[in-house]
Amino acid sequence: MTEHETYTKLIGLLDERGAAYRIIEHEPEGATEAVSTLRGNTLAQAAKCIVVMVKTGRKTKRYALAVVPGDRRLDLSAVKALLGGTYAGFATPEVAERLARSVSGTILPFSFDPELEVVVDPALLEHEEIFFNAARLDRSLALRTADYTAIAEPRTAAIS
Repeated sequence: MTEHETYTKLIGLLDERGAAYRIIEHEPEGATEAVSTLRGNTLAQAAKCIVVMVKTGRKTKRYALAVVPGDRRLDLSAVKALLGGTYAGFATPEVAERLARSVSGTILPFSFDPELEVVVDPALLEHEEIFFNAARLDRSLALRTADYTAIAEPRTAAIS
């Protein structure tokens, strides 16, 4: 699935479910701080999306899409504990992009891959809207938080 297909799938899903969202066009940017400035949102409202690999056994691993507010750091130990792992680290860019179906800097807070479990920090959900790059460096979405949780059905845990 290409970035364009991922974007199209997301918009189709949001429209099908009647989600309240706005598309924001901007200069190509993937860094949370810089793109938040372009979009005009606070860092606390920005969904920073990171693919984490958690080893759960000698030869077994799980992947989590960790979604944290843009003004916070991901707590890898918390993700490791949540998934019952012995080790947690950032997935390689190749694995992250394959599972997320978009390039680094444009990863959505949604999963279209059964191998990738979405875990969101509750601090992000305190806002009426969340903001994220929409599988493209030049386009973001502002999405009503209630619609995000209803559609993405993320696991919620303190991971930042």
